[in-house]
Amino acid sequence: MRLGLALGYWGRGPDPDHVALAREAERLGYDSVWTAEAWGSDAFTPLTWLAAHTSRIKLGTGIAQMAARTPAATAMHALTLDHLSGGRVMLGLGLSGPQVVEGWYGRPFPKSPLTATREYVADIRQVLRRERSRPYEGPDGTGLGKPLRSITHPLRADLPILLGAEGPRNIAQTTRIADGWMPLYWSPLRTGVYEASLADTPKDFVIAPMVRAKVCDDPAEGLLAVKAMLGFYIGGMGTRGRNFHADLMARMGYEEEARHIQALFLDGRKEEAVLAVPDAFADEISLVGPRERIAERLAAWRAGPVTDLLVTAPDRHTMRVLAELNS
Repeated sequence: MRLGLALGYWGRGPDPDHVALAREAERLGYDSVWTAEAWGSDAFTPLTWLAAHTSRIKLGTGIAQMAARTPAATAMHALTLDHLSGGRVMLGLGLSGPQVVEGWYGRPFPKSPLTATREYVADIRQVLRRERSRPYEGPDGTGLGKPLRSITHPLRADLPILLGAEGPRNIAQTTRIADGWMPLYWSPLRTGVYEASLADTPKDFVIAPMVRAKVCDDPAEGLLAVKAMLGFYIGGMGTRGRNFHADLMARMGYEEEARHIQALFLDGRKEEAVLAVPDAFADEISLVGPRERIAERLAAWRAGPVTDLLVTAPDRHTMRVLAELNS
């Protein structure tokens, strides 16, 4: 199982420590470093900056939002950075949800998310293979679109594409059209939740969940950050009737708790929503506590189908401990 460092997206501004963390991850033997985007900083620009300050570590978008760019624009970003970095890019993509797609990007959320994802990935692969583009043929177009091929020859036609998928059918489709899957929540105790969707996983398929890691004396204290994240995603990233993150928690055996968290958050009781996140759920999807406890729990992650563990570890001590335990 390979280790990756997931730096996420910026908050109020850029983190001045990200370059140093990426360099430390490379020194420790981490296989990859990942950046993200929400509704502020983008994923590709910080990753380009990290590429200029590292030499070997793979560079992943974890994840870039499909609504932010046309497939051709995303392919241009990926092939450009792949050239500049010497073939180190891993393209992680996600459809996001209606709240972000319509609220931030001002675009309609697709009526058929699976079709939209499939066509988006196919269009990117078309660019990377230098095949001719598919011109726009909608009723409000001019009809003058010309099929084009990329002027720049991509460094790799098989640049890896990974998808962030949550629903069972979306995950199953991911195994057919992508090179890897980036689960939002992964529990080594509940791999059966995804068993049917992963039944036809091809050889060398990447499964790369993000996991909050923290070496600390008190697991309860270390889990506070995990619960804060879960409270926001499960409670606030969607509406009462449509929240993909809450639905996923429900499928993982915590349906009553997920709906309770969601109700508290949407009623403006955000602190109560965070406290309502079960410690058990937060604990099983993270690696928190003393070194010995993390070592024991890491064995369960290594025993399953996970190929890459993308660690959201803000401190160097945790990064070093994980590298030592995973060696």
